[in-house]
Amino acid sequence: MTDIRALKFDGESKLGKVVSVDTGKVLIDVDNSTLLTRVGVGNLVAIQGPTAAEYLIGITDRVTRSISEGLEENPVDDTELTLVPMPTDALVAVLVGTYRTVDGDKKNTFKRGADAFPQIDRECFFIEGPNLQRFMGLLGADLPEKERLKLGSFAADRSADAIANGDKFFQRHAAILGSTGSGKSWAVALLLERASALAHANIIVLDMHGEYTPLTKASGGFASAFRIAGPGDLSTPDDSVLFLPYWLLNRDEMLSMILDRSDQNAPNQASRFTLHVRDLKAKTLDDNKKDDTKATFTVDSPIPYDLSALLSELDADNTRKGVGATGKPVKGDWEGKLTRFISRLKAKTEDRRYGFLFQPPAEAQQYDWLAAQLQRLLLSSDDVPGIKIVDFSEVPSDVLPIVTGTLARLLYDVQFWLRPENRTPFALICDEAHLYLPVREDADAVEKQALATFERIAKEGRKYGVSIVAVSQRPSDVSRTILSQCNNFLSLRLTNDRDQSVVRRLMPDSLASIVDSLPMLDTGEALLLGDSVLLPARIKLDQPEIKPDSSTRDFWTEWAKLQPDGDAVAEAIETLRRQTRPEA
Repeated sequence: MTDIRALKFDGESKLGKVVSVDTGKVLIDVDNSTLLTRVGVGNLVAIQGPTAAEYLIGITDRVTRSISEGLEENPVDDTELTLVPMPTDALVAVLVGTYRTVDGDKKNTFKRGADAFPQIDRECFFIEGPNLQRFMGLLGADLPEKERLKLGSFAADRSADAIANGDKFFQRHAAILGSTGSGKSWAVALLLERASALAHANIIVLDMHGEYTPLTKASGGFASAFRIAGPGDLSTPDDSVLFLPYWLLNRDEMLSMILDRSDQNAPNQASRFTLHVRDLKAKTLDDNKKDDTKATFTVDSPIPYDLSALLSELDADNTRKGVGATGKPVKGDWEGKLTRFISRLKAKTEDRRYGFLFQPPAEAQQYDWLAAQLQRLLLSSDDVPGIKIVDFSEVPSDVLPIVTGTLARLLYDVQFWLRPENRTPFALICDEAHLYLPVREDADAVEKQALATFERIAKEGRKYGVSIVAVSQRPSDVSRTILSQCNNFLSLRLTNDRDQSVVRRLMPDSLASIVDSLPMLDTGEALLLGDSVLLPARIKLDQPEIKPDSSTRDFWTEWAKLQPDGDAVAEAIETLRRQTRPEA
């Protein structure tokens, strides 16, 4: 009869016996000293379960050998008692799952968690060689082909593919973390590459530095390319340029950029702004005969209005005289109280760096413009791939949180208000999340607006088919709320102890020690943990076929052969002055 067991142990595989058990860890008294020398932290062990067909699987957490003195066994001279050094070997393992040879009608199954704790004196075996290869092959083997997300191979066995559940990876949010140069951008590119094989993948990448441009169709890749308009795009924007007109911002987002909360007239300025914006939006609805919408709209509804008309109304408030009891002119209720607010608003509208907000093209003021723009981002076709890369590299840093937050809020709101039967899920990949999603205690007024949007998506997005993949080299600087809602982690090398501690706090107590290996990971290696995988594992990521533009420069090598180009420096200075990138 053919032996179908994936794990086949003999006497040479036996490590020892269980001597202590708590809720998450098992202490093994090792009596095979030779075998112990091959066991390392992170290796797998199998502990005999309640039946012969069941093993509890553990990850080695600690391997120790202590020396104590004891009586010499089989002394040459039995007339004298001699104390000699005697080693005591032990191993601590964290329980992670249960393997069964037979589970009902199924053979060779592995499930997360332990149904029962091991009993004292149960035998423990080291999983290596053919046993390791067969066991690793079980992980993800039951996943349907359409749900399989291949990320690489297991570091413990390079012949076994590391497969994650694609549905669970995205639907329960994820974080890709790693220090500079650890392979974080390659991991994102690999994820996009795998998704591009699906017929209707819907992923929007918030690209802060333009490093994913090689993945776009224009560069021979598979993604659609968009970019937030820079100063050079205001007069003749091409089809890839995105504007986010000021009228898309809700009341709080707009005021966070313009209102000085320390100004004693701030409440007056906010109230007049709110009143006039609501009236101007109502006028637009009247002009477009949208009576049904006018009956229920709010000041936050994304409805176009004329910014110059708003400034005129504010100017009128700021200069309008009141009428006294005798009929003579007196100082008006708002006279002089809006001056600083108007000045700040005018400064923003005239600054070409903020042109994508305050100087949109005429067509962006049309009522139907918003629907067409969001269709570009949410729909796909043969000509427009479902993976969209939005380049934010020309957005000023002081308004970056508002811009990312506004775009995310609009996308989420559309998904929220869609009929449930018409919703198709999409994911937001938040590159360099620490730049615009900081820890709330460190956030300013502008950043708090973006945080409110992304934290809402993190807490509620799963219900409506919106997922976040937060990407950062400094997890200690990223919103705790967002990271705590991530149920999947692809953590590459992290060398900063603060960043490591953040990841450790997000892990179950029994797995926290696994994070200790983060500083030692090689480039392209990662710890994969979470709902999308059955077993927390150290994996070697596959290299993407198309590399992002994020490679590390070879300083020493280039210093030896490359001379700085004076003409190129002069060209860069002119580019800096006109705030427009030269054509390639």
